[in-house]
Amino acid sequence: MLPVVIVGGLHADARRAAVARLLADVPGSVVLHHDLATAAAGTVVRTIRDASGLLDAGEAPLVNDCACCALREDLVPELERLRDTGGTRLAVVELWDSVEPKAMAEVVTAGGLTVTGVITAVDPALVLPYLGNGDDLADGGLAAAATDQRTVADTFARQLEYAPVLAVADSSEADDEDRELLAQLHPTARQVPIGDSDPADAAVDDLTVPAPRRRSSSPLAEAALAGFDVESAAAAQHPACALLPAEADAHGVSTLVWSRRRPFHPERLYAALEDLTCAAARSRGRFWLADKPDTLFHWDAAGGALCVESAGPWLASLPDAAWEMVPPVRRAAAALDWHPEHGDRGQHLVFTSPGLDRDGLERLLESCLLTDAEYAAGPDAWQRLPHAFDTLLEV
Repeated sequence: MLPVVIVGGLHADARRAAVARLLADVPGSVVLHHDLATAAAGTVVRTIRDASGLLDAGEAPLVNDCACCALREDLVPELERLRDTGGTRLAVVELWDSVEPKAMAEVVTAGGLTVTGVITAVDPALVLPYLGNGDDLADGGLAAAATDQRTVADTFARQLEYAPVLAVADSSEADDEDRELLAQLHPTARQVPIGDSDPADAAVDDLTVPAPRRRSSSPLAEAALAGFDVESAAAAQHPACALLPAEADAHGVSTLVWSRRRPFHPERLYAALEDLTCAAARSRGRFWLADKPDTLFHWDAAGGALCVESAGPWLASLPDAAWEMVPPVRRAAAALDWHPEHGDRGQHLVFTSPGLDRDGLERLLESCLLTDAEYAAGPDAWQRLPHAFDTLLEV
């Protein structure tokens, strides 16, 4: 088996430092990197290197004018070649700036290889600037395809929140607020400082030894080999069962968790979208519109931009026979918070930001719910409310 660790992140200096740390800590490790910056010329440049320097370089042609598609097509065969050639003890896949680890972890796993770790490298001083950057990736030369419409903020948020391990750069410009923001955005992540050990003392001598017994004193190497479950990672991002941040308030940074068992009035919520989106550096979760009782909606906001989309049905809207087709983790999450009348329907939104106006935000959210009179009118009346989200959802 060839262990594969994926290291990504828009913070390029931190990412390179994390990769260099792994090369130093794990003898026999190599780094595979696809540079998408040359996509405009029609190719993607592939390099393979170890701690001593460059071992191999080549080009992969674009696939359907898409650099990221070329990466997908070339990545697994190159990893297979490294495995079959022998001598490689750890393959480090260093992702290009805007490539997201979720897609690549799934590609590698689907190709029959073993992902043992996913790491996003972060400079704490850059978390808020990147999270607040609503510019298109294309404007900064970071788009992975001509059709790439992602922004810096939403791409960085997904990179950060998907990885169970954050390789954290030692930044002299970072303060307590920066570090607290990082901790509240992804409280379940294992944070590993980059460069916290001496490579001469930290080498992993035997990758076949179970993790608890390895002789490594390198936390980053241990994290790279700890194991990774692609299905669990995907479930942790789904709005119905996501591992969202909990309530917190420290060093000027707050996280507000807002949950209610009453549906939103579609027109009032739509009118408040801009204020709600700009109220926090990052917000996400799930919500329930009164006029669309069967649909679970995903809320995903960063950089002053909001993405609202259907995430499938509420389980309460499904016939019993359909429940067997729902992943167990989804059924378990619903069962933990099941309401006798509404089932799993409800509001669960999380807002994280420095200087968060918690009271004002709660008042605004409460004003978007159905009033007592509207709620008492019942579900049939709710569905006759203005369908304010139809244009946004392209219904």
